[in-house]
Amino acid sequence: MSEDTQGASMDCILQEILAVGRKLEGMDNAMMALTAEMRSTRLEIAGFQSQISGLDHRVTTVESQVALQTDRDQELFHLHSKLTDLEDRSRRNNIHFLGLPEGTEVTDILSYLRDTLPKLADTTFEPPLEFQRAHRLGLKRQNGKDRPRPIIACFLRHGQARQLLQIARMQGPLRLDPLEIRHSADFSKETAEPFSLSVLVYVIWMLNLASSIQPGCGSPRMEIHKPFTTQRT
Repeated sequence: MSEDTQGASMDCILQEILAVGRKLEGMDNAMMALTAEMRSTRLEIAGFQSQISGLDHRVTTVESQVALQTDRDQELFHLHSKLTDLEDRSRRNNIHFLGLPEGTEVTDILSYLRDTLPKLADTTFEPPLEFQRAHRLGLKRQNGKDRPRPIIACFLRHGQARQLLQIARMQGPLRLDPLEIRHSADFSKETAEPFSLSVLVYVIWMLNLASSIQPGCGSPRMEIHKPFTTQRT
């Protein structure tokens, strides 16, 4: 082999080696870029893990607060129920009267009720009726033709208030000819509203029952008075 041929072969080999070196250099650069990208990805993953850990802590805190709030809500409900019960007990001696004309109690409304209620109920109370207090509700009517203000009376004895309600339930509405005197027990707002709804359902049921009765067989007669609460002004 001549020296020219050997020189050409060496040049070819050198070119191939240089080409391989360039390829390796490119692969090394690509590897470095990939390594940098992986490092960046690991940092992002670490940040996400930190955020997830923080969210887990927040969720745990919120769950604890929700559980605590649930316990407080239950306690508040029980306290509200007890307060409603106490309010109803404090009102149990009260009776509202609607329809008693204004001015009939000439001087003393307590004396007027003491004299009038036994006549309305057509019974004698033993011992005689006694009241802690009584008053009309609302502003005084300017026009004598206006609807009379209701009277709320607080009986001294709960038994007498209950007796009067029982008499009215058995005999129907009290009458002061020609007027019909309506009355109802005194309930708290929380007790009166659900009770009024149940009365409405009962009235609808009774009306449906009455419509199904054949002519000549009679129809149910009922007197249902909605309990109400008012504030003294």
